Amino acid sequence: MTRRRFALALALVAVPLALALLGPLLAGVPGPRAVSFTLGDGHRLGTDFVGRDVLRQVLLGGRTVVVTALAATTLAYLVAAPVGLVSALTRLRPLEDLLMRPLDVLLAVPSLLLILLVASVLTPGAVGLALLVALVNVPDAARIVHAAAGEAAARPAVEALRMQGETWWRIAVGHVGRSALRTLAADAGIRLTGVLYLVSTAAFLGVGVAPDAADWAVMVDRNRTGLLVQPWAVVVPALLIVALTMGTNLLFDAALEKRGRRP
Repeated sequence: MTRRRFALALALVAVPLALALLGPLLAGVPGPRAVSFTLGDGHRLGTDFVGRDVLRQVLLGGRTVVVTALAATTLAYLVAAPVGLVSALTRLRPLEDLLMRPLDVLLAVPSLLLILLVASVLTPGAVGLALLVALVNVPDAARIVHAAAGEAAARPAVEALRMQGETWWRIAVGHVGRSALRTLAADAGIRLTGVLYLVSTAAFLGVGVAPDAADWAVMVDRNRTGLLVQPWAVVVPALLIVALTMGTNLLFDAALEKRGRRP
């Protein structure tokens, strides 16, 4: 059963990832624009709201979504992991409060609302959107790291390592971090799915991308007025986003289940 789930997840992820990575190389030069929301006439998936070829827009529109989501998830953990480890291993309660309590305040604000508030003042591009999405994911990721590391740090083995004079780095990374790795891997799969959703939603609302950009989420938003006339301009990018999010979650679940069954 695990192999089937793994194969299904891999198939779901492979298609959008391949389009995101190789699509721009296969898109070719833009052709002349045609009538909006038409089918046929040399356009395999029809045309979009301004008469551009939908297939070419699909090939160009995945890289922004995928790269932004991966960058945001990586940045979130680059900040959350050290904060969570230090706060879990420190014996100074004031230092733990100093690290974690500001994140609790940030955690109380809904992620999308915070992104929209910042976007109303600034005009973030793709890099800015990745930073914003990473920022709103840091508090929750740090709490997950803190909880997983705190459970591992309370074990007698850690106290024994301290008594042997082991360095903080070896205790934190070599033992505590390794013990919490499975929990963090499971969280990473769920978080990447949430980040993909958040990036797509922000792009759908026009944050971080131009209104006419070649982006899957923007395509869903801008072409929805012609859904009943020319559905491929909405259905294809929407299915690619769904396949990427579902496949990512299933892939991490199958990988963790397979690892958990090893003797």
